[in-house]
Amino acid sequence: MGETLMKTVVFPDGEKACALGQGTWMMGERRDRRTAEIAALRTGVELGMTLIDTAEMYGEGAAETLIAEALGGVRDELFLVSKAYPHNASRLRLAAACEASLKRLGTDRLDLYLLHWRGSVPLGETVEAMEALKTAGKIRHWGVSNLDTADMEDLIACLRYRPDPLQSVTTRSRA
Repeated sequence: MGETLMKTVVFPDGEKACALGQGTWMMGERRDRRTAEIAALRTGVELGMTLIDTAEMYGEGAAETLIAEALGGVRDELFLVSKAYPHNASRLRLAAACEASLKRLGTDRLDLYLLHWRGSVPLGETVEAMEALKTAGKIRHWGVSNLDTADMEDLIACLRYRPDPLQSVTTRSRA
């Protein structure tokens, strides 16, 4: 990998990821561009752009498949981000959507999984589904994309009233 210094963002747990990444919207959709797209992804990683952003909707999974072909051999050097359709953000559907993305990407985990935009599934349900994926080791971090201020306020309200698992264990042990 390249030795280029990249600006980073820091997650609450202290993990760092490149602030500048490679987006894959519209990649994998045309066979005549496949070789150039693979070369572009590889060159970007060689230059230090190891954050790769994709989504299940990009080419209906074709971008994820392209990433696996281009970068499968360097997976552990990447920070993989994918996004779920809003209609897949429920308890029942998010796990299957994530598994499909993992299969297309040829990996056992995503570094960051995002709700692509808000849909009709309640945000609290999406949070629960994301947390279940995190507990299962399928995703390392989760977040949201394309939410407006009101949506973010709703999300924060969902998070504010969730019990801290450690606090719940401590409270039960005193009873």
